[in-house]
Amino acid sequence: MRVTVIGTGYVGLITGACFAYLGNEVTCVDSDGEKIRQLSSGNVPIYEPHLEEFLALAAHKGSLRFTTDISEAASKSDVIFIAVGTPSLPSGAPDLQYLESAARSIGRALRPGQRTVIVNKSTVPVGSGNLVEMLLREGREEGERENSTRETPFLVVSNPEFLQEGNAIANSLYPDRIVIGADHQDALTVMKELYGPVIEQSFAAPAFLPRPAGFAKVPLFTTSLTSAEMIKYAANSFLAMKISFANEVASICERVGAECRDVMKGIGLDARIGPRFLNAGIGWGGSCFGKDLKALTQTAHEYGYRPLLLEAAQEVNQSQRKVVIQKLQEKLFILKGRTVGLLGLAFKPGTDDLRDAPSLTIANRLVELGARVKAYDPVAMPACRQQNPHLNIQYCDSAAAVARGADAVVLVTEWEEFRNLDLQQLSRQMARPVLIDGRGALDAAEARRAGFDYSCIGSNGVVSKTAETHSLVAV
Repeated sequence: MRVTVIGTGYVGLITGACFAYLGNEVTCVDSDGEKIRQLSSGNVPIYEPHLEEFLALAAHKGSLRFTTDISEAASKSDVIFIAVGTPSLPSGAPDLQYLESAARSIGRALRPGQRTVIVNKSTVPVGSGNLVEMLLREGREEGERENSTRETPFLVVSNPEFLQEGNAIANSLYPDRIVIGADHQDALTVMKELYGPVIEQSFAAPAFLPRPAGFAKVPLFTTSLTSAEMIKYAANSFLAMKISFANEVASICERVGAECRDVMKGIGLDARIGPRFLNAGIGWGGSCFGKDLKALTQTAHEYGYRPLLLEAAQEVNQSQRKVVIQKLQEKLFILKGRTVGLLGLAFKPGTDDLRDAPSLTIANRLVELGARVKAYDPVAMPACRQQNPHLNIQYCDSAAAVARGADAVVLVTEWEEFRNLDLQQLSRQMARPVLIDGRGALDAAEARRAGFDYSCIGSNGVVSKTAETHSLVAV
């Protein structure tokens, strides 16, 4: 098919590359001329494992080009994906200006008689399908298409994305499910055909990302436009609440002498709960959970309902970032004049994304309290320098450089590199061997044997010293 993707951010670029890899003729459109020039010359402006390699494969297997001209691309397309940003406004509602601009531009570009499926890929509030349809019609009227009120040359679909940064290509090729919200059978037929190779897993897997063992077919879930829009918000809100729940339990564990990691393992064995997203730590960040929780909360308020669970999940997450500061004060008492090292800046491993990253909240608070802050991240430091030019921290080229002369080190992002550190060597370089494990990613016993005054979130250190190994025995 001829596919256009509007927006070359994280979602748009991955989406375009995926459909080109499957053999489609794909055009990615963005208003940022510099970004388009970079992509056209083979330079990828965002970090995602294997993305550069995947783009090259996609261009070889199908057709993948980049342009700033939305009119030419849209006028020749069978399917047009809108994958633009929808950042939060101060009220918590999503800013839809980019969505509105894209929809109007598409409406102006559509040719008489052209039958095109317009797909909302952006995370948009409930009712945005109706909004996009209205804006498409307005765009056609602006383009002086006299027959715009007598025929429907477009069909609007909601196709929410469920990409995880650091694992986005696998999420695209081997998804848990594909959700399509459509109120017209014709649109559903087109989308089924487009996604056919993914649903049936009939494509050749890339060498760097083989198909998971036993992975045979992807569930396709079809529903209404409104329900599909709600599914995206509900899914992210539930995951965020699981993390906030784990952090709430962690605070109680510390006070009663229980080990939060053991508690979460114990409840995660219940098939109704599951083990994922139950890691206590410094909380979630990134562009999705916080934004989607705020948007769903705002929608509820518009309809006269107060979503107490959603509000609590956000409150717990914000307070969790302060826990690191409290633990540092418990260990060092006074932070003014101390040197604190941060291991990790990105909000999660596998990405250079710093949107709503806990590291920035922690770093800024430490600076306010008079501490000297050093930081190292294997991927995100260039982005941090560029996006936060006034952040008064010292960037280091290794974890060892962060530890050198530091009074405390905080593990902020659980990169694999940090899981495999030589902790003994690290502790010897520090002025005071204090280690705050903000992600519960390190072995407590090993850290203590290396000479660290170790602590993590959800543990008061009493149980872990006497019960450092655990086993699951089938009886």
